[in-house]
Amino acid sequence: MNKTLLFAALILLNALGMALGATETQTQPATGTAAPDFKVTTGDGSQVSLKDYRGKWVVLYFYPKDFTSGCTMEAKNFQRDLAKYEQSGAVVLGVSVDSAQSHKDFCAKEGLNFKLLADPDAKVSTQYGSTMDYKGAMMAARNTFLINPEGKIAKVYTGVKPAEHSEQVLKDLAELKKS
Repeated sequence: MNKTLLFAALILLNALGMALGATETQTQPATGTAAPDFKVTTGDGSQVSLKDYRGKWVVLYFYPKDFTSGCTMEAKNFQRDLAKYEQSGAVVLGVSVDSAQSHKDFCAKEGLNFKLLADPDAKVSTQYGSTMDYKGAMMAARNTFLINPEGKIAKVYTGVKPAEHSEQVLKDLAELKKS
């Protein structure tokens, strides 16, 4: 009886683990592979594609939602360090599922001078394995991709901590540019 009960419990735990893993596991593009291209609308209403930035380093960061505390902190830190990124030949692009209008308002309120990309259908976020379900709504997960001037993924950051992230990306960018 005890063996039967234990066996049933193990089967149940295994099934539960597989079900949870199927919804949480996403595959981000691997380091060294071509970064998936996209064409989206920005907060200023223009259309941009990743190809527009060939020849530059790109910090492509995904974040859940405009006007939230962690996302605001992360964006302000990228803004604080924007001159350092520009000196390194890098551009910063933020991506969330918010609308272009929301991005425009967020940039105006927070004084952001880099492009925020509207991904309302989560297509780009999905391409980069950076989606999450939050209370039944699809949002971008907090991941970042450092893309080299040839358009290849140079570094992947998952589960980013907003407070220290920009400084870490700058440090890694400097190291990658040396090699």
